[in-house]
Amino acid sequence: MAERSCPRAARGERAGAGRRAVAAPEAEGPRGSRTVPGSLERRHCLYLHTGRACCQMVEVLLAVLILVCSSVSCGSAGGYTGLPALGGIYYYQYGGAYSGFGGAEGERAQQLDQRFYLLKLPIARAAMVVGGCLLVFPCVLILVSVLQVPWHFPAWLLIECTLYIVIAVSTVPALYYFLHSLLSVYNSSVCKEREQLYQSKGYQGFWCSLHGAEIAAGLLGCMAAMAYLLSAGLAVRDYRTVHEQKQKPLQL
Repeated sequence: MAERSCPRAARGERAGAGRRAVAAPEAEGPRGSRTVPGSLERRHCLYLHTGRACCQMVEVLLAVLILVCSSVSCGSAGGYTGLPALGGIYYYQYGGAYSGFGGAEGERAQQLDQRFYLLKLPIARAAMVVGGCLLVFPCVLILVSVLQVPWHFPAWLLIECTLYIVIAVSTVPALYYFLHSLLSVYNSSVCKEREQLYQSKGYQGFWCSLHGAEIAAGLLGCMAAMAYLLSAGLAVRDYRTVHEQKQKPLQL
């Protein structure tokens, strides 16, 4: 009986080994799969958790802030609106009877406000257009990456890097033109006369100098340029990673 049980045990061992040999391939991935780390994971939403996507979202935020700060310069004509025209109670309540302009001075203040507003309007509109373009650009790149275009067409990452470098370099003369044009407006005779007219009546806040929103727009532009250079470097890194992953053989 001992001799008969030995073949059964041997057959049981061979059967168990066969079951283990069959079960082993189940641990492997599907045929032809390729593991891609980080920003190259072949899933749509995982790209938004990568460093390049975070940098692009920072670019979107900076572009929105640039757009808001630029719009302050052309938000309204501002200046004197003629307190007596709003009614007697409002006129005396807010000191218009003592510090307001007379008829000729009020008209002159309105004219200077309108001329000063028209001088700044083209600069502010140009800055808003640039801010809008800077807002659209990273949004398009995020959409392209979510749709996995860089994976199927790796050369797109080199195109993206080139665009980032061009925009970053172009930001420097754009900021110079923006600030130089504003300083030219503030140094004009219109601004100087307007400042003197309002100061003669005790009004504050009409100085011929850059205000906070315009300075903030310049600083945000510098930060955006640095973010573009960082994104260019990340695009080159991802291109190398995609190229290396495509060179690897498929996992069987």
